[in-house]
Amino acid sequence: MEGNQSWVTEFILVGFQLSEEMELLLFGIFSLLYAFNLLANGMILGLISLDPRLHSPMYYFLSHLAIIDISYASSNLPSLLENLLKHKNTISCFSCIMQTLLILSLVL
Repeated sequence: MEGNQSWVTEFILVGFQLSEEMELLLFGIFSLLYAFNLLANGMILGLISLDPRLHSPMYYFLSHLAIIDISYASSNLPSLLENLLKHKNTISCFSCIMQTLLILSLVL
């Protein structure tokens, strides 16, 4: 009963074959978009928490939407940026499972 005992430790990400210059360009674009996302949603959260006139139910739900937006972007974009910067096309099994769980929990 000693069959194949190999374990999957990482997955290979299959996508478009890009040059290193294109990967660096995409890294710059996505990092700017990620920084803008964090800045804009952080500004929304800061304004809602600082102004007492904005403590109504509509702004309560808007602040939760900003938190979910920050969490959703932070669940997969840092890994994408790391893969683009290091020019690697693998992801560990644990990271893949955690990203999937975070995305599913934030979407549903």
